[in-house]
Amino acid sequence: MRTFVAIDLPSEIRRKVMQLIALLQPTTTHVRWARADGLHLTLKFIGEITPEKVAEVSNRLSSIQIAAPISLAIRGAGYFPHERSPRVIWLGVEAGADLPALAAQVEEALLPLGIAKENRPFAAHLTLGRLKSPDKIPLLQEVLRRQEPLDFGAFEAEEFFLYESQLASGGSLYRRIARFAFAV
Repeated sequence: MRTFVAIDLPSEIRRKVMQLIALLQPTTTHVRWARADGLHLTLKFIGEITPEKVAEVSNRLSSIQIAAPISLAIRGAGYFPHERSPRVIWLGVEAGADLPALAAQVEEALLPLGIAKENRPFAAHLTLGRLKSPDKIPLLQEVLRRQEPLDFGAFEAEEFFLYESQLASGGSLYRRIARFAFAV
């Protein structure tokens, strides 16, 4: 089973993000866009684990202690790896040190289970879409630039989730496996 750890978004922010996607969609057919129910802030992509290991992962994640909500703001946009050769279009996530600290705690909690740490530093973002052909999006980039400054709002995260990701022809389907509330 394919799994990851993430923070959910409030419905108002999802709505605003989907409005942006609706504006960008007509500019190219070379992007696989995120769906409203698939928008989340990934803390850790775990990958394939056995159903038996899910209980161990949940147990380790439940040991994480967060004493206060984490303030997050969804602002700005960009591309991975960079604008000249984009593969992913993303929205920025502004947060203090609490968010990278939570991601680091998730990494540390899962390490004893043989789940390796990421090689790259944590980069908080929301994936808008994945490009099928990076050379077919100049109009999309121009329309996105005209929307600046992008600001989708702020919220207080008080929980995170373990998700299952099921690959499907229309894009991945996500199912919550477990919820982990902050100690607030």
